[in-house]
Amino acid sequence: MTTDVAFLFLGETLLIPHLFPVMEALVAAEPALRVDAWVATSMHEALIRSWLGEEPRVRIRRAPGYRDLGAWEAGRNPPLPAKLPLLARLAPRLLATRVVVSAEQTSLWIPALLPTRARFVNILHGAGSMMNRNDRRRKAAALTIVAAERERQALAAHGVDPAGIAVTGYIKAGFRQRTHASLAFAHDRPTILYAPHWQRHRSSWWDWGDAAIGAILASGRYNLIFAPHQRLVEKAPDVRAFAATLAGRGDVHVDLDSFAMVDGSYTAAADIYLGDTSSQVVEFLMRPRPCVFLDPRGVVWAGDPSYDMWTAGEVVTDLAMLPDALDRAGAGHAAFLPAQRTFAVDSLGDTDGAAPRRAAAAVARILATA
Repeated sequence: MTTDVAFLFLGETLLIPHLFPVMEALVAAEPALRVDAWVATSMHEALIRSWLGEEPRVRIRRAPGYRDLGAWEAGRNPPLPAKLPLLARLAPRLLATRVVVSAEQTSLWIPALLPTRARFVNILHGAGSMMNRNDRRRKAAALTIVAAERERQALAAHGVDPAGIAVTGYIKAGFRQRTHASLAFAHDRPTILYAPHWQRHRSSWWDWGDAAIGAILASGRYNLIFAPHQRLVEKAPDVRAFAATLAGRGDVHVDLDSFAMVDGSYTAAADIYLGDTSSQVVEFLMRPRPCVFLDPRGVVWAGDPSYDMWTAGEVVTDLAMLPDALDRAGAGHAAFLPAQRTFAVDSLGDTDGAAPRRAAAAVARILATA
């Protein structure tokens, strides 16, 4: 049987809120379509089944190498099967599929290297200015879906055909299954979200992370959400041991595993953002609020588009100045508000919740020519 559209849920949980809303919108708009959802683990399968309910129009299929994780916490990032062997074995099973949609570029190795009649649609899941656009796999997609016009221009400048790029707004803004994490702090204080990047050369964690948290807690003026990029623990295993030292405190909420880390719960809940180059700041700025950025290496960043997010708040190059910078953030927010609004619009486009419908319509247009 020919499948009209396959959605590939093969990667980290952070990809799900960028992909599931498009599948949901497409099924609602095109009820006659035959849709497959390929899943890599039992955790992916459980989440998607719970959201679909009794929806008969989506067939959940287990990808080659599928891992049954048993009683795995819903949303916790799972151990994934090796991606390239999975894709090599999955490719023949997609032969009767007209359009394949993914939110990670690893899956683009299939159209980049193998003869296939399926047309691949890639949803760029990152937001902000630090993104690898110069990857030949990007040119293998029949359609690339991006949030904002700036990203369309950047991809076109790297050789991606502008006719194959659709600007839809920020898909994750239309994700309806947010956890809405409960934050039971002992005292009503401004809440800081500290979200360091997972890549060492872009991150503040290795240089300043534990000391920055110590300075915040020592001030006694803030509550803290420590919810870094979910891959930080993978790259810096000491994070988990450090987080254990914060257990039981009434002024800290630590999350290293749950789905709330990636579904927008914490960027919505915090009053102040503290980070470095993580794209979580862009989601935070959907509703502009004070930001402070940590720069332990003294980057020469002014005018570098990779650091455009640093126009949205004070940049701290001396850790001793962090408490004062946080105290200034609220009073000085008005000075950064224009830059915050510009950066958010340039990075995310529309955040009105309609992006999944626009993306689904773009997929339907590709399907009409497949």
